[in-house]
Amino acid sequence: MVTSTYAIAIGSNRPGRHGGPVAEVQAAIAALDGVRAVAPIIASAPLGPSIRRYANAVLLLDSALSPPDLLALLKSIERGFGRRRGRRWGSRVIDLDIILWSEGSWHSPGLCVPHVAFRERSFVLGPLRHLVPRWRDPVTGRTIRQLHQLVDRARARD
Repeated sequence: MVTSTYAIAIGSNRPGRHGGPVAEVQAAIAALDGVRAVAPIIASAPLGPSIRRYANAVLLLDSALSPPDLLALLKSIERGFGRRRGRRWGSRVIDLDIILWSEGSWHSPGLCVPHVAFRERSFVLGPLRHLVPRWRDPVTGRTIRQLHQLVDRARARD
């Protein structure tokens, strides 16, 4: 059985059955088998129309599942936490995204790995840098550390 490593981003900005956003992130981490490492949970500003701050974390997950099968599992966990499909970037109990995959890139309907927006998201790159600073983005060839520095520089100019 071939095992791959995935970087999974987790976010919550709405209380759920486990408690507030931090408790929801912790419960989502506990719901996953194969967790190898977890970055500290951080707070971040919302994207889009939501006004609630997010609790965010990134973890490394070892799994024999293919990217589509892992995505199906993550969506199942989201539904189990009470996530409903709705407005893009709206408040949510839990959000689980595949960010990177140790096998490189994956493209299929409904799934693109690496995640299309991770290079611009400090709330993903910061925690990810704590776990795998030298992991390379298979598209740009840049390390996570380099990508995080680029985002920090761009934010400093704003």
